[in-house]
Amino acid sequence: MESTALITNDGIIFGLLAVILGLIFYTQSSSNKFWQSFYRWVPALLVCYFVPSLLNTFGIVDGSNTNLYPFVMDYLLPACLVLLTLSLDLKAILRLGPKVLILFLTGTVGVVIGGPIALLIVGALFPEVLGGAGPEAVWRGMTTVAGSWIGGGANQAAMKEIYEVGGEIFSAMVTVDIIVANIWMAVLLYMAGASKRIDARTGADTSAIDTLKQRMEEYEALHRRESKLPDIMFIVAVAFGVTGLAHWGAEVITPWVAEHAPVLKDFSLDKKFFWLIVIATTVGIALSFTRVRQLEGVGASKYGSMLVYLLVATIGLHMDVTAIVDVPKYFLIGIIWMIIHASLMLIVARLLKAPIFYMAVGSQANIGGAASAPVVASAFHPSLAPIGVLLAVLGYAIGTYMSYICGQILRVIAVGG
Repeated sequence: MESTALITNDGIIFGLLAVILGLIFYTQSSSNKFWQSFYRWVPALLVCYFVPSLLNTFGIVDGSNTNLYPFVMDYLLPACLVLLTLSLDLKAILRLGPKVLILFLTGTVGVVIGGPIALLIVGALFPEVLGGAGPEAVWRGMTTVAGSWIGGGANQAAMKEIYEVGGEIFSAMVTVDIIVANIWMAVLLYMAGASKRIDARTGADTSAIDTLKQRMEEYEALHRRESKLPDIMFIVAVAFGVTGLAHWGAEVITPWVAEHAPVLKDFSLDKKFFWLIVIATTVGIALSFTRVRQLEGVGASKYGSMLVYLLVATIGLHMDVTAIVDVPKYFLIGIIWMIIHASLMLIVARLLKAPIFYMAVGSQANIGGAASAPVVASAFHPSLAPIGVLLAVLGYAIGTYMSYICGQILRVIAVGG
């Protein structure tokens, strides 16, 4: 279908995003009292996400009809992960302990139980959302949201096939998925900007995270030197060279899995994007044990962070809050569902006295998967991005099973037995 947006040329849209990011960073570094006060309360990363969403909401750009999103996910995201993992301190990450894994699994449980509870609550208000054995039944559509929120798009597609979800309810639930998940991501980005205040208020032990940050900063300071053109070109060569290698590996592995190891489809391991992210991250981690790690001294992670902001701006183009009016009952289900997930995460984080970072990355690894978990993680610090990737990969592995369980609970609530 032809787009009715004011701007449809991807080159213009990309240029517009670049200008928006430039203006945001210009105002953030301004000495003007208004901007200093504004960014004290509103993180720049959140603004980079929200402003592009306005372009989509008001019809200036049609985020669903632009090729920027697949380009960014397929090329800039892997390159970003490579640059953010080059200076990885694996021992320091392991010292973070089990709390981050506990919170990730808590987030998974929150999605599994949150959907059925939300269906019960909304069903009490609007009985028509219950029942229905046909493909357009609400509970069937909710299984695809569960798949998306425990792993990502591959698991969502798996639930659509397993539960034979109809086209209309699937479209409605995709809208709910995108809107609610993006609102929650915006909340997490805000928390990232206010993490010191939140952790201080809750008495969280951030020593392991602070040590990891400090070690990365010390390494950068030790190897810091003025970057010259050969350094920059070498950074580009490593980032996109590994990205090319990851694409090649994904194209080889994906058909091999489909032909020789079909059982891995149950884990959603037959998707090219999964292997693209895994290979890019693995090679990036491997390079952190070589001399390539010294690229951090000429700002490798800063270039990675630049790509993060481009990722966030492009993701923001998919947000359209006006779509809420088209699916109010389903949106209510999604909001209640997310509140249950978030509340459970916050309660467990408080009981564990865990840093807000653990809660945020554990949640986003479930809700957003590999496409956005490292973005949220790097909002706290570039050295933390690999944790988001590792947890997101775990989400891929367990997503099909946990969302299937959620679907069975939804079916019993909606139609019984």
